[in-house]
Amino acid sequence: MPAHSPQSAPSSHHSHSSNTAFSATAAGSTGAASALTIAVDSKAHVVQATPDTPLLYVLRNELNLTGPRFGCGLAQCGACTVHLDGAAVRSCVVPVAAAAGHQTTTLQGLAQTIPAEQRVDGLHPVQHAFIEEQAAQCGYCMNSWIMNSAAFLKQNPHASDAEIRAGLTGLKCRCGTHIAILRAVKRAAKAMA
Repeated sequence: MPAHSPQSAPSSHHSHSSNTAFSATAAGSTGAASALTIAVDSKAHVVQATPDTPLLYVLRNELNLTGPRFGCGLAQCGACTVHLDGAAVRSCVVPVAAAAGHQTTTLQGLAQTIPAEQRVDGLHPVQHAFIEEQAAQCGYCMNSWIMNSAAFLKQNPHASDAEIRAGLTGLKCRCGTHIAILRAVKRAAKAMA
């Protein structure tokens, strides 16, 4: 695993003091860490990081949010997906400074993006559908599929199978649960209609 991955940096254990700058500072970053205010899951957080630190590192190491995961570090696999103002983005390549002034939503906060009466057992319909369809094997990539599916269905609530496949192209699942994932997305679309 690369030396600069979020798993290899010391954790700040949710502290936001100046001594946590290392855990949210990417290897090779230039400049000193500074206080940045970001809104994550409808809460304001002040974090210590260099502006070019990947948002993923701040979410995991500073805020202890484990939904987005480090996969490839190149915005190719989708494991790190979060919503930035409702749009799915790869947090491994989004600088934390780009999140300032915007709302970041992680898997942990996804259910709060819809009215309570639309939630199923307290979950976003996409989260619930993935559980009902048993779409995960190892589960490592599920953040990617759920976050991308939620953003896709918000824009395409009546998508066909072909449109769903096209809309989720590029996401990786090495366990090969793509058929169950497709069923889950279709189930969520029905629940959200």
